[in-house]
Amino acid sequence: RDLTGKKMSKSLGNIIDPLEIINQYGTDALRYPLVTATAIGQDVFLSEERFAAGRNFANKLWNATRFVLAHGSTPQSEIRDPQSLSIPDRWILSRLQRTIEQVTDALDGMLFNEAASTVYDFLWHDFCDWYLEASKAAPADQRAQTQAVLGYTLETSLRLLHPVMPYVTEILWQHLQGRDPATVSPETSIMRAAWPRQDR
Repeated sequence: RDLTGKKMSKSLGNIIDPLEIINQYGTDALRYPLVTATAIGQDVFLSEERFAAGRNFANKLWNATRFVLAHGSTPQSEIRDPQSLSIPDRWILSRLQRTIEQVTDALDGMLFNEAASTVYDFLWHDFCDWYLEASKAAPADQRAQTQAVLGYTLETSLRLLHPVMPYVTEILWQHLQGRDPATVSPETSIMRAAWPRQDR
């Protein structure tokens, strides 16, 4: 349905052509709103603004990945001493563990919209809006630990988001691994990576 509640039809002229949306906003920007808007037993209300929001989310992920890589963070960076983590580092890791649990439970229950919305809220609000900013103020003696947490958190989050936005997450995950996405083989795809598990 469109935003006014009318069913989409050619005769009403209110249909959305998915190929046009892909050309304008990208494939993942089409997939993401469709997944998040689809709740069990409810009609789907669509508009171009929803797809623009999907594109903006993809851009946010690109910018976050650039920031993480620019600060020398990779998934291979080791969190050497968990006991010495700063409060922001501990906070984002605890939020990540909670997100892993909620997304996994939602997918097990086939609540795909809840899974996608949970990853979105974590990445946009907790990781990008809060933790990335907090990491800029990390003391010099804790910077290496913070960089390791940055890489670990983003890499794990991309694996959680991959079922919803496969193209963007594949490319960004390969960059985090230090690979050229254009030369990646199926064996080294994010699709073959293990699903994140909650540390209890």
